[in-house]
Amino acid sequence: MGPATGNASARGKKGLGEYFVKAVVYQEPFSVAVEEVDDAKILNPTDVVIRITSTAICGSDLHMYEGRTGAQPGIIFGHENQGIVEEVGDGVSSLSPGDRINLPFNVACGFCANCEAGNTGFCLTANIDFAGAAYGYVNMGPYSGGQAEYLRVPWADFNALRLPGEEGDEFEHDFITLSDIFPTGWHATVLGGVEPGNTVAIYGAGPVGIMAAYSAVFKGAERVFMVDRVQNRLDLAEEIGEGAIIPVNFDEVNPVDYIIDQTEGNGTDVSIDAVGYQATVSGGGEEQPAVVLNQCIYTTRATGRIGVVGLYVPEDPGAPTEEAAEGRLLVEIGKLFEKGLLMNKGQTNVKRYNRALRDLIVHGRVKPSFVVSKAVSLDEAPDAYHRFDQREEGYSKVVLQPGQ
Repeated sequence: MGPATGNASARGKKGLGEYFVKAVVYQEPFSVAVEEVDDAKILNPTDVVIRITSTAICGSDLHMYEGRTGAQPGIIFGHENQGIVEEVGDGVSSLSPGDRINLPFNVACGFCANCEAGNTGFCLTANIDFAGAAYGYVNMGPYSGGQAEYLRVPWADFNALRLPGEEGDEFEHDFITLSDIFPTGWHATVLGGVEPGNTVAIYGAGPVGIMAAYSAVFKGAERVFMVDRVQNRLDLAEEIGEGAIIPVNFDEVNPVDYIIDQTEGNGTDVSIDAVGYQATVSGGGEEQPAVVLNQCIYTTRATGRIGVVGLYVPEDPGAPTEEAAEGRLLVEIGKLFEKGLLMNKGQTNVKRYNRALRDLIVHGRVKPSFVVSKAVSLDEAPDAYHRFDQREEGYSKVVLQPGQ
């Protein structure tokens, strides 16, 4: 069966892929540009093409932006994507032009052993290099990113999450969190086994860390210690719950000592790493890739649980040591073993959570859009990347809207 021709009439096109469209393209470390690129088009019968209504800048994008991955110039960024179906491949059965959908950052086939087991973040089909694929991310398959006007969606029947309402409605910014940060924050609490009455330490008050705190409070955590050094992020986290969030600025106190003291010398039931391999010590000057992993080990009570959703990579061109450049970090395994801690980690299987979280949004149980600080046009992406990378106030979570 050859490539599908689809339905191009909704876009007023002469034919598929005939025009250039705007997209956010990586140039070199600390530089992206909005350029004209080849239009998205249907390549396989199971594809659809969507018109992007919202696409978010993620903290994971900053690893590429800063030159801390093997990303090459020309890659189109964007793995948090949402839009309207414009063209439909001949093999697609559940979607039609005009449907509003959100996409997991995972690209998954739906029929391999891992996908059938619900581990869509580790699809065995979508990426020839290793298990797992994503839109617009280095080494995660040949899939263009969605920080663009249009995007091709492979295996669309399986990957698309149908959304109610219309583009730009009161849920637009809530729904965009379903691509990554809300499911990943929720996944962190699953990895850590958060239960009602637990005490939780979360290292990293970026969007994922804040969504982890939001999820932990929703699940009934008694107290959540939110650790960061950027005060405006800590202030945002404090808006969650009624006194459930305890901000900890690690430029002011030793977070491990402080949290142990606040838990009667025991430590927390759960700790979550929402930082990853570009972690820094107090003052932000010195980078120590394993510092947060080790802080989680010391912060957590004996026989407690650790969830790791912060990104760690096997190759880091800008690492502070030769070992770290190859993904080999000095983790205090002896203390981990001595305390009998359970450490779970890995990419989020977004489809495991996104439907349930969508329904919580629709029924008014959760409102994750409080983390979205700004919505700007696609043309403003280079400035937004710079400001987000600098942790400027008002740029905690930026949504790009190509039609704006």
